[in-house]
Amino acid sequence: MATAHSTPLRTSDQAVWNRVLSLHAHVERELALALQRRHGIGLSEFRSLEHLQHAEKGELRMQDLADRVGLGQSSVTRLVARLETAGFAFKDLCPSDKRGVYAVITDEGRDRYQAARATYAEVLSSALNTFTGDPELGPTVQALRAALS
Repeated sequence: MATAHSTPLRTSDQAVWNRVLSLHAHVERELALALQRRHGIGLSEFRSLEHLQHAEKGELRMQDLADRVGLGQSSVTRLVARLETAGFAFKDLCPSDKRGVYAVITDEGRDRYQAARATYAEVLSSALNTFTGDPELGPTVQALRAALS
């Protein structure tokens, strides 16, 4: 029985969740390194360009982009500023509501996304394949792949 000073027993849900988080951390690290080395962009920049690329008219409200990338408002503002500096996106005001600010992908941003997309897919598959052989993470990879097939 667990007391206030002892470690509580791990439930199977906690064990599964911890494996998912571990797998996520390993794969994210591999993706981030490859994108930075090969394309000079971070993982958040890549994901932002991906969301903008697939958005109607290539634009999203800043808050919508923040929600999709999993960032707070101030973080997405800094992220879009980096994309702007690189020439991959720009900010635009909503014509009907001057308080609404959009992030808009540029042609250069589309090109960078297209170039980085293959790297992302290659590194993701490679990392998942590598972890398939790991005794602790392998079953998690297999379960995730089976759930999405």
